[in-house]
Formats: sequence, structure tokens, C-alpha cells
Amino acid sequence: MTYMPYSYLHGTNKPDVVAKIHLIELITYMILLSVGLKYWGIIGAATAFSIRSFIDYILLSIWADKNNDQTGIFTKYFPKAFILLTVFIVTININEPITKSIVYLFVVISFYFVFKVADEILSSKLLSLFSVLILEAIYFYNFTTPEFNVNVCQLPFWSLVVYFSWKIYSSKEIKLSDCFFIGLFSAIGFLSKYLFVYLLASIFLLFMYLILIKKDRKFDFKYFITLEVFVILLIPHFIWLYGNDFITIFYGLKRTGLEPSLINHFEQPILFLFKQIGTLLPFFFLIWLLVKKIQFKFNVKDKKLLFLLVINLLPIFLILITSAIMGSKIRTMWMTPFYLYFGVLFLYILKSQINIKKTNSFLSGFLFLFFLSPIIYSYVSISQTDKRTDYPGKEIASKVQLIWSKDFNGEIQFVTGDEWKAGNLSYHLKSRPVWEGSTNSEILKNASQFICVEDVCLGRY
Repeated sequence: MTYMPYSYLHGTNKPDVVAKIHLIELITYMILLSVGLKYWGIIGAATAFSIRSFIDYILLSIWADKNNDQTGIFTKYFPKAFILLTVFIVTININEPITKSIVYLFVVISFYFVFKVADEILSSKLLSLFSVLILEAIYFYNFTTPEFNVNVCQLPFWSLVVYFSWKIYSSKEIKLSDCFFIGLFSAIGFLSKYLFVYLLASIFLLFMYLILIKKDRKFDFKYFITLEVFVILLIPHFIWLYGNDFITIFYGLKRTGLEPSLINHFEQPILFLFKQIGTLLPFFFLIWLLVKKIQFKFNVKDKKLLFLLVINLLPIFLILITSAIMGSKIRTMWMTPFYLYFGVLFLYILKSQINIKKTNSFLSGFLFLFFLSPIIYSYVSISQTDKRTDYPGKEIASKVQLIWSKDFNGEIQFVTGDEWKAGNLSYHLKSRPVWEGSTNSEILKNASQFICVEDVCLGRY
């Protein structure tokens, strides 16, 4: 696909554009190639090349479309390019750790549906692409995406729930399948992380406003399909939650650092706001590069604007209120999925002020941030070896299993000790032993067999 805009630019006597793009890509590509070869061999090299080719196609297509009369002739293939890239990377990584492929898949799915919603709202493939590219300026979608965690897990389901909600919101006829998919992806998203509830609450309030207050639409019993699917899928989890003393909820509350202090009700929300503003500064920088002047114009009757405001700002407002009421700390990384549609929101608000002539400046800013992120990430990955992402949990578990098997025949049933070290053993050991918390004499006294390796103990009841 890259050869189409490549050949067009050469054929229209613009080989200098191609050369400049390739020159800009060179440094980052060499870094990605070096790191990929070192840590993943030929698979890493193939992945690095496919990513570079994809970026090459994007940039060449944009410049090619700027120099022809048939608007969008090259950029219209962006969705297919997204899919092809995902299929290729997942395929070549099939023999690698499955998590690596899942990360690629989740991020691409998220961006694809952001593009789909943007295309319907902005009615421009170029601006829709910009609404995805501009996410590169947000910390969560560049530097941290290689780290597979629960925050990243939310991304595709967050984008899908918004997509199907938009389909219902923008259509006169409600499809049963759309309601089903909202319930399905809402449940999976909620299981990924409970904070997903802030998006669900926002969408619920939006439709309640339309039905009960604005009376823009009538209540449809098809809505119950969403609720039914959501509840049915979560029943096993709720049963497990009850049977395990709501352990995940208490863990989440513990992570908020709840303390009985009046000042926390004011301090934590303010800190949260300042952190979010800092996170979004590069994003606003790219916005500034794209528009003539930043001038917000709001039409209260604009249905598209209402939808974008609800899915983007209301979840943030609700979590801010939670912090103020509970005095809880909102960790920065928890906000990972909250900004997926920020590009669509701001490009829609500023659509009339976008200066296409400033596209080059925008792309230059994008390229700078795009290439800066992997350079910094590669440097940090190589220079710092004490990060949690580098913890050899699987290797340690194998050695511990070997030590245990020499002296005992039965399976390891429990582990005690440091949450991180013991938790890693619990996850990687074949028997998946239960973590019993910190080591104490009472637990070991009741064990029929046990061994201690440094500050972690393992045993049988």
C-alpha cells in the first residue's frame, strides 16, 4: 500500500518529499531495529520494519492527498492499513509471549474505533486521522503502551462502548445488536478495571437526560438487552467477589491511599487536576500547531458536541468528585482510557479554525513526539534494569519449583511474604498457590510442609 502514494509523489515530481520523510524516519527506525534485534531477534526486526512501513504509508498518503484534486484518494485506505498492520504483527509474534501480541492488538483496535467515530462526526478522513495521530502527544498512548497492564486492557473496550453508544445515539432506529455489544463490551471493560464504571455512568446519564429531561427520544425496551447482557456476564464475578471477601475492591481502595484527613478532600482533587493538565500540555501544543487561533464556540443544541462532551469530560468530572468526597488519591495511570476521544472532541470544536496550510507544522510536531517516545523508552529500557517490567518472575518461579520438587512430592498450596515477590511466584508457579499475606509463625506452624527462600515462604497445608 505504501507504494501507491510513494509512486504518485515521484510521478508528480516531488521526490524531495519522499526523501525528507525517509530521512526523518531513519534515526528512530535504526533504534527500533537495534533494540528489536537485540531482544527479539528476527521477530523484533520484522516488527520494527512493519511499524516503519506503516508510518511511511501514513505520511506519504497525507502529502500525496495534499497534491491531488481527488480528496482522500490515498487516506481512505487508512482503516485497512490499521487492520493489516495488526494482523501482521500479531501473526509474526504468535510464538512469542502472548501478551506482546495482545498489546499490539488492543492499541490498534482502540485507535481504529476512535477513527471510525471521528469519521462519522468530523466527516473528514484527514481530520479523523489527525484525531488519532494527536493522541501520540498524550503520555498514555506513547511511552507507556508497551507495558501490558489493566489500564491498557481497558482501551479497546472503552473505544468499542463509545462506538456502539454513538451508533444508538445518532440513529433513529435502535438496533438490538448494538445494545447487545454495549452490554458485552461494558462487562469485559468493567472486568478489566472497575474504573470503567465512570464511562458507563456517563453514558447512562446522557441517555437518561435525553429520555427524561430533554425528551428527545422515547424509552425503548431494547435498552434492557444491554443491562441483561451486562449483569449476566458479571454474575460469576460477583459470586467470586462475595466468596473472596471483596478482595479486589479493598485492594483498589488501598491503592487510593485513603487516610482520615480533612485536607485530602481538597488536596487530592487539586493535585489530580494539575497532573492531568501537565499530561495534556503536549496535546494542546499539537492543537496549537494545527489551528489559526484557539477560539471555542459552543452550540448548546449541537447533538454531536453533547455526545463528545459527555464521553470525554463527564467521566473525568465524576472521578474528580469521587476524589473530593472520599479524599482519595487518583493515580495518574488510571486515566489511561479517559482521553481516547479527546482528539475528536477538540478537532470538532475547532474544526472551523483548522488551517490546512499548517498541516506540515502539525506533522512535524507529531513526528517529533512520535520518534522521541521510542528513543526515550529504548534508553530507559537499556539503561535501567531494576524496573518491575524487567522482573524475572518466571525464571525465579522455575528455580523455586526445582528446589521444592527435590524435597517434596505434593503441590505448593500457599506462598507468603512480600506482595510483589510472593505474588509473582503465585502467578508463575504451576499450582497457582494462594498468597497468604506476609510471613508469620502462625501460618508456618499450621503448614505440613514448607520452605523459605530468602524472605518468601512456600508450603502445603
